[in-house]
Amino acid sequence: MNSSEARTRLVDRGARFIPPLIVLAGFTGLWYLYALFGLDENGRKTALAYPHTVVSEFFGGGPEGEQPWQLLSALGLTFVVALAGLVIAMVLGVIFATLMSQADWIETSFYPYAVLLQTVPILALVPLIGLLFGFGFNARILVCVIISLFPIITNTLFGLKSAEGPQHDLFTLHQASRWTRLTKLQFPAALPAMFTGFQISSGLSVIGAIVGGFFFQRGPRDLGNRILLYSNRLRPAEMIAAVILSALLGVVFFQFFGWVGKRLTSSWYKQVR
Repeated sequence: MNSSEARTRLVDRGARFIPPLIVLAGFTGLWYLYALFGLDENGRKTALAYPHTVVSEFFGGGPEGEQPWQLLSALGLTFVVALAGLVIAMVLGVIFATLMSQADWIETSFYPYAVLLQTVPILALVPLIGLLFGFGFNARILVCVIISLFPIITNTLFGLKSAEGPQHDLFTLHQASRWTRLTKLQFPAALPAMFTGFQISSGLSVIGAIVGGFFFQRGPRDLGNRILLYSNRLRPAEMIAAVILSALLGVVFFQFFGWVGKRLTSSWYKQVR
């Protein structure tokens, strides 16, 4: 690659950041306008903090002695809970989807319960989980598993069934075993759909960690605990900072699994095209 091609590629990569930055600038402008002129239902000025106030509160410490390391510590705990729940959901989701792909009676028997798990409101389950399993670390992980499991099952099952008929006929012609068909044909074909499910569930796992921390107020304080604390103490700047950190954590998870998926399936896409 010569210098002109490298420069062109660098410019193209830089141009990708321009539209998101424009949207961010527009959103920040609307934020300032609402903080300046926004009124509540009683006609009083809203208590929405300005963007620069959120930044100063986070980096400079809050008015009641809140320090940035406390938010970062809460972020670390949320990261551990969300990651642990996501990994467990990935393992269970792939196992259940694999079993359902091997026999119609297994799919018919268990898939309705997977759908039921998705349709039950997680906010209704969280208090029940707390009563049954306590309010500690394991209960928060369980919330992440429940909210993350369904997209992994559905996308993996779809991917395992996406191998084309002529390919199955070729494996049948060579008298391939069920294990060989699964590992050499179905799993490679399922990788793109699997990682799509992982990406969706990665964001849901972060949401589950926040929801669990929001309701399980005992034990170490994660971002969910912090958001509730700041809300009760009427500290909007720090609450917004905690929400932003939660969103950024979800973006990091989503981008990571997208990057891994592209690395593993890039050759697959090239062959298809």
